[in-house]
This record gives sequence, C-alpha cells and structure tokens, in this order.
Amino acid sequence: MTRKGRLEEIFSKALHADEPSLYFVSYRDFEDIVEVPLDEFVKLSENFTVIPASRITKVRKGKETLYFKSGV
Repeated sequence: MTRKGRLEEIFSKALHADEPSLYFVSYRDFEDIVEVPLDEFVKLSENFTVIPASRITKVRKGKETLYFKSGV
C-alpha cells in the first residue's frame, strides 16, 4: 500500500475501521494540488501504484487535518 508510517496508519484505519467517505486526500498532480475523497483516490491511484505516497501532501477527516507534508 504505502510506505510504513503515519500515512499507512491513517489509510488502514480509514479503509478498514471507519467510513472512507469522510476522508479527503490532497496530492501533487504536476504543478497543482488536487483534493479528492479517499475512496476516489484509491481508485485513481490504482491502490497507490499510479500515485505514490510521496505525492500525498495532506489527509483530512472532515475539518481535521490528520497528515500534512511540509515544504510543498
């Protein structure tokens, strides 16, 4: 899935123990930052193979930011 660490914990919890539609993933797409619901991101990224974890810039659940990559 993703490299081990905070992102893996967030995605595992969201996909297996919570409601994935509550989570949103922001990722770099060339020069833009795109935000999509987690379930859509999993489909777009073909289970994290097309869009690697290194391009994820933020993960949020509702208004709460769970992960933020600084220096983006």
